Amino acid sequence: MSFKPVIALVGRPNVGKSTLFNRMTRSRAAIVADYSGLTRDRHYGEGRVGETPFIVIDTGGFEPVAKSGIMVEMARQTRQAIAEADVVVFLVDARAGINAHDHEIARLLRKSGQQRVLLAVNKAEGMGSGKAEAQFYELGLGEPHPISAAHGDGIADLVELALEGLVPPVEAEPEATEGEDGEHDHRIKLAIVGRPNVGKSTLINTLMGEERVIAFDLPGTTRDAIEIDFERDGKRYTLIDTAGLRKRGKVFEAVEKFSVIKTLQAIEACNVVVLVLDAQTEVSEQDAHIAGFVLETGRAVVVAINKWDGLDSEKREWIEREFQRKLRFLSFARMHTISALKGQGIKPLLKSVHTAHAAAFAKLSTPRLTRELQEAVEQQQPPRKGIFRPKMRYAHQGGQNPPLVIIHGNALDAIPDSYRRYLETRFRNAFDLTGTPLRIEFKSSRNPYADEDGKK
Repeated sequence: MSFKPVIALVGRPNVGKSTLFNRMTRSRAAIVADYSGLTRDRHYGEGRVGETPFIVIDTGGFEPVAKSGIMVEMARQTRQAIAEADVVVFLVDARAGINAHDHEIARLLRKSGQQRVLLAVNKAEGMGSGKAEAQFYELGLGEPHPISAAHGDGIADLVELALEGLVPPVEAEPEATEGEDGEHDHRIKLAIVGRPNVGKSTLINTLMGEERVIAFDLPGTTRDAIEIDFERDGKRYTLIDTAGLRKRGKVFEAVEKFSVIKTLQAIEACNVVVLVLDAQTEVSEQDAHIAGFVLETGRAVVVAINKWDGLDSEKREWIEREFQRKLRFLSFARMHTISALKGQGIKPLLKSVHTAHAAAFAKLSTPRLTRELQEAVEQQQPPRKGIFRPKMRYAHQGGQNPPLVIIHGNALDAIPDSYRRYLETRFRNAFDLTGTPLRIEFKSSRNPYADEDGKK
């Protein structure tokens, strides 16, 4: 495995860390807006200079003097990033100038024992040479480097300087590893979704065994979709912590609208979705909307009802009935009762995630599909449409994630939705497709000898 240097970006709020992160990774992975305190968690991304890959960590605005609230959690995340990094890039604002927070951060960086700290003076475009960075010498962190994250000025030189002496050996070529079966030799991309404050970040921290993302008793704490690679019990995952999805009428901030988009993109990009519900409240209309979107995208689903500890038996029965009633369309998904804070029910949850992932990527043999189709028709024929009865000849698999079954025959456009659901249930039971939606597509054969009027 090749060694990738790690660069952490730190600084006070709104100095341009996320803009620099996007520039270094050549992506738009981090949300950027003229808004103080937008980034909160550690955000990892990969960049490359020539043939040299590296990892960049975007951090929240560092308020080292904060004593309470979410700023304390953000500061803890930043300190963790400093400890993980090979190089720290300390960003300051050329236009705002130096202030007491910059001095405090510089003091903490010197105390941290971090050997390599680069001082980057951002927003220096259009300012005279030497004027932008002159005042920042007093921070005592060596020579300031003027850059512009928004325009790309000086970024390449800064990265090359950061990676100096940290370049991985040339012979360490990444080897193409293929799994024995070549089927599941990739990370399970697992998106954690739900309403705000249901315990998504707490669940991720419990899975990781560390305070990886900020878990705070405040709706809307997580704003970005944070991707985290980790390994547990020999299985590799990419966890995606998403922002809570609230009702459209309650999304006022432009920042939050970006967060919603990021969450929807994360759902589409993952393999399995863990839908987190709150046992302390009823299953809301918003929960059903989120579940509906997940179903539309065709992703495998596992339902986790969080905050289950401390509920009496009557309340537990009521919540289960509510789930069966309001989320009946998720009947194919396994439901688990968990306590993310206490770590209860996590192992069975992960087991169901693996089951759902295997079902989403299952290979369905054509002979078996066709045989199951014929047995289903023998048991219950499709209803007539006029004088014609739809005739299904054979079936085959047309795709994975979700599994797609294509059925060929005559007059199949007349098959009603009720019969489609009947076939879905038959195929799901026959192939044990637990946890994943199933798509059925009908293709009617056409007489090649018929003209446009339908005459032979």
